[in-house]
Amino acid sequence: MDIRKKQIAILGSTGSIGTQALDVIDQHPDKFEVYALTANNNIELLIEQAIKFKPEVVVIANDKNYLILKEALNNYPIKVWAGIDAISDVVQTSDIDVVLAAMVGFSGLRPTINALKAGKTVALANKETLVVAGEQIIELALKNQAPILPVDSEHSAIFQCLNGEDLNRINKIWLTASGGPFRNFTREQLQDVTKKQALKHPSWNMGAKVTIDSSTLMNKGLEMIEARWLFDIKPSCIEVVVHPQSIVHSMVEFEDTSVMAQMGMPDMRVPIQYAFSYPQRLKSDFKPANFFELSNLTFEEPNLEVFKNLSYAYDAINKGGNMPCILNAANEIAVEQFLQDRVSFLGMSDVIEQTMQRASFIEKPTLDDYFATDIEAREVAIDIINQQ
Repeated sequence: MDIRKKQIAILGSTGSIGTQALDVIDQHPDKFEVYALTANNNIELLIEQAIKFKPEVVVIANDKNYLILKEALNNYPIKVWAGIDAISDVVQTSDIDVVLAAMVGFSGLRPTINALKAGKTVALANKETLVVAGEQIIELALKNQAPILPVDSEHSAIFQCLNGEDLNRINKIWLTASGGPFRNFTREQLQDVTKKQALKHPSWNMGAKVTIDSSTLMNKGLEMIEARWLFDIKPSCIEVVVHPQSIVHSMVEFEDTSVMAQMGMPDMRVPIQYAFSYPQRLKSDFKPANFFELSNLTFEEPNLEVFKNLSYAYDAINKGGNMPCILNAANEIAVEQFLQDRVSFLGMSDVIEQTMQRASFIEKPTLDDYFATDIEAREVAIDIINQQ
């Protein structure tokens, strides 16, 4: 019996998640096929991926690179598109089954909206989409019967723990955090942290933005907000626990106090593959956990006095409205400027705090309000940095 392969669109194919997703597809050519690849600027890698996987469509967001891409793929039966709008258009193509939203930051919002409006299954690796506009995104998914399958290891873990537990009440979600490279640092020690140090994550191989977010614990704050919307749970019932070994990917505590945990080696290909194959689990050659070697699994409380970004995330979701959008925009600017040596490690938190105080608050924002808020909050954050 000839079973149709799932057609996958990968938004952000040249990033960390995108490249690992292609590895998953490469391992299961009988199950999955690449329909579309998109990238922002990495033209060389995008060309290489396109030649290997021969998708129907390739999109480069930076239209200045269009002619280079077009010429490189001239001898292949591949459509070549360019521009941000083209990414939002391609996800609506009727043949696509799954859209992997792996673009970094706010830029992933509009394509995800379009994919949901088209009724596509969205494998969500772009946590900022739910941070910025969680309520509207969930409403869109329900309205269009478009499943959202989490790709972040933590949210995939929670999703797996909740399978078959629909009728059972949750007491708490435990989001695990590695603690990043500065887990035991004091604020004094953090004053002199460099970007080179911050980009060395002890457990995961991720892109620069996510790696910096992990080192400040902002990544966990964004994941907390994402979990609030994905699993329809109050922020007060989501607790972050530092687990340096990164073996327990997250846990769910039920009202009888039983705790379900999902465990495995830190490998993003596992949750990516599960999102692609759900509800089926596929055989893989990923390294399994050896519990004879894992003799010491530890859990610690995060230090919110040292890592203030996590507390700002709780403040933002509790305030509601467009405040999480303001938080996200300020953080994206702060990280960008830190990577350009214009803001110190601790200075990133100051930029976020001050932007949250200065940007215009909207209690009941529309989707258009979120786009306007993102622009304003970025301008405020840049102004704060310029005045330092």
